[in-house]
Amino acid sequence: MNIEKKKRVAVVTGASSGIGEALARELAGNGIQVVLLARRFERIDVLASELGHGAIAIKADVTDRESIVAAANQVEQTLGGVDILINNAGVMLTGPFDSSQLDEHRQMVETNLLGAMTVTEVFLPQLRRNKGDLVNISSVAGRVAPSGFAVYAATKWGINGWSEALRVELQPDIRVMVIEPGAIATELADHITHEESQSVAKSALDWAIPPSDIAEVIAFAVNLPKRTSINEILIRPTVQMM
Repeated sequence: MNIEKKKRVAVVTGASSGIGEALARELAGNGIQVVLLARRFERIDVLASELGHGAIAIKADVTDRESIVAAANQVEQTLGGVDILINNAGVMLTGPFDSSQLDEHRQMVETNLLGAMTVTEVFLPQLRRNKGDLVNISSVAGRVAPSGFAVYAATKWGINGWSEALRVELQPDIRVMVIEPGAIATELADHITHEESQSVAKSALDWAIPPSDIAEVIAFAVNLPKRTSINEILIRPTVQMM
C-alpha cells in the first residue's frame, strides 16, 4: 500500500517582501508547503496564489499574540502543525540614540525580539511534536554595532543570545539556526525616518545582495539530515567591510 508522505510545513513571518518572500519561493520550490504570515495580507494572498501547491496566506502581526495563536490553530487544524518555523519579521529604524525616536525604539524591540519570542512560544508545541527546525533571522548587526544602530543592534544581539540558549535547551528534538545577513536589497531602508540614516542605508543597495541568496542558504540548512545542524550563518556581500 502506497502512503503519500506528508509534506513538511514551513511558517514564514514577514513573508510579504524581502527575505520572507524569497524564502517562500525557495522553500516552495523545494517541495515544502509554505504558510505566509504578514500584516499586509493583500501581498501574501497574491504570493500564495502564485506559488500554488497548497501555499496559505494568513494575516498576522507578530506583536499581537492573539493573531499568532489564531494562525497557529489554523496551521494545526489544516496542516498538522509546523515543521520549519522561520522568524523573519523585523524592522530597521536606525538613527542616533536620543529621545526623538522613542516610539521607533519600542517598535523595533517589540517586533524584532519580542515578536520572534511570541511566535516561537505559540508554535513551540507543534515544533516539539514534529521535531522541527527553528530559524531566526538576525543580522550582521548582531555581531557589530555601528553608530546609529544602537537599538536595532540590541534587538539582534538579543536574537543571537536567545537563539543560542534555545539551541542548548531544545536539542536534539529541535534544531535552532540563526542567520545573520549583511546588506540585503530589501524594503527595510524605505521605512527609516531619520534622513541621514536612510541615505546611508540606501547607498548600500548599490552593492547589496538579493534576498534570494539568503533564501538559498536557509533552504540548504533545513534540508540537511537531522543529524547535522548549522547553528549560525553569517552572510555578507563579498564587498562588505563591516
